[in-house]
Amino acid sequence: MAVTVVTSQSWFSRLGNSVIGSLIGLLLVIGMVGMLFWNEGRAVKTAKALAEGAGAVVTVDAKAVDPANEGKLIAIAGPATPQGVPEDALLGIRAEGAVALERSVEMYQWKETQKSETRTKLGGGTEAVTTYDYVMEWSSSPENSSNFKEPAGHQNPQFPVRGEDFEVPTVTVGAFAIDGGNVAHLGARSPLVPDAGAPQRVAQALGAGRPATLAGDTVFVGFSPSNPRIGDMRVKFTRADLKELSVAGAQAGNGIKAWTSSNGREIFLAKAGIAPAAELFADAIASNTVLTWILRVVGLVLMLIGFSLMFAILGVIGDVIPFVGSIVRAGTGLIALFLTAILGSVTIAIAWIFFRPLIGLAIIAIGFAIAFAAGKMGAKKGAAAPPAGTAA
Repeated sequence: MAVTVVTSQSWFSRLGNSVIGSLIGLLLVIGMVGMLFWNEGRAVKTAKALAEGAGAVVTVDAKAVDPANEGKLIAIAGPATPQGVPEDALLGIRAEGAVALERSVEMYQWKETQKSETRTKLGGGTEAVTTYDYVMEWSSSPENSSNFKEPAGHQNPQFPVRGEDFEVPTVTVGAFAIDGGNVAHLGARSPLVPDAGAPQRVAQALGAGRPATLAGDTVFVGFSPSNPRIGDMRVKFTRADLKELSVAGAQAGNGIKAWTSSNGREIFLAKAGIAPAAELFADAIASNTVLTWILRVVGLVLMLIGFSLMFAILGVIGDVIPFVGSIVRAGTGLIALFLTAILGSVTIAIAWIFFRPLIGLAIIAIGFAIAFAAGKMGAKKGAAAPPAGTAA
C-alpha cells in the first residue's frame, strides 16, 4: 500500500537552507580544484613511470629464478597453478583447482521506493508531495525496514550471511610464486554447482528455521522457490579459474612484487593468458588514460554542482514570484556551466603545464572556447525572452 506525505516549507526556511547550500557548494568547488589538480599530476607521473618501466623491463624464463635479476623489473608468462584450495569454511564449499571462490547471497525483502513532486507557491514557499511505495524483491544487501516511512507491515528480518570472496594465498608460474590476492580476480568465472549435502549445511549456517533445497546451481532457503516469502534466501557460488598468467614486477627471491620507478610510482602488472611485456604496458597505459578521463568528468560534474549550489540562493529569492525563480535558475545554470568550463580547464591546464606546456595551453584554449559558446548561448536566450510584464 502506498503512503503519501505532503510537506510545506516557508520561503525563509528555504532561504536559510540555500545559504548553507552555498557554503557547501563553495567547499565542493574548492575540493574539486584540488582533486582535478591531483588527478593530472597522478596521470602524468603514472605515464612517466610506465614509460620508464617499458624501457627497463626484462623478459625472463619462468622455469628458473636467476638471482642476478634480484630487484630488477622482470616479465614472466606461463601456466598458472593455484597453491591451495579456495574454501567457504562456513558453508563447507570448496573449489578444487580454482584461484578464487565467490559466495553470493540474496534475500527476499521489502524495499521502499519514493517519488516526489515539489510545487513553488506564491511568496516563495514550497509544497512537496512524496509518495512511498513498497515492493518485495530479491536483494544482495540488507534493506533496513526500521528506516521506512511506514515500517508497520513491511518488516525485514536480519541478513544472516553476506556475500564474500575466498582466494588462494599463492599462484605459481613456473618457479615464481605470486600473491593470490593480486591475480585471483583475473580468473575466468563460472558457476559452481554445490554438492548434495550443501543445502543442509547452508540451512544450519543461516539458522533461518526454513528448509533448503538445491535447484541447479542455487541453494534456495525457504518453502517454495516459485512463491518466495519475506526472509527466504538464495545462495550461489562462482569459481574463478586461471590457466595461464603474465606478470611484470620486481623480482624478490622467487616472488614478484611491485616495482618502484624513479618518481616513486609502483608498478605491478598482471594479465590472464600469455602476453608479452609490451602488451602488459600498453594495457596499463590505456587504463591510465581511461581512469584520468573518468576522474576529470567526475571532478567537472561535481564542480558544476558546487557552482549551482552557490547560486541556488538567487533562485530562491526569485521564487517570491514563481516564474521569476525559474528564469533566474536557468540563467544561473548557464553561469555555473561557464565558470566550470573556465575554472576546470585552467586547473587541468596548470597541472599539465608543469610537465607538458603545449598540451596545457591547448586545454586552456579549449576551455575558453566552451565558456565563450556558453556565454553566447545565454545571450541568445536573453534576447529571445519576452520583456517582463508582456502578456502571453
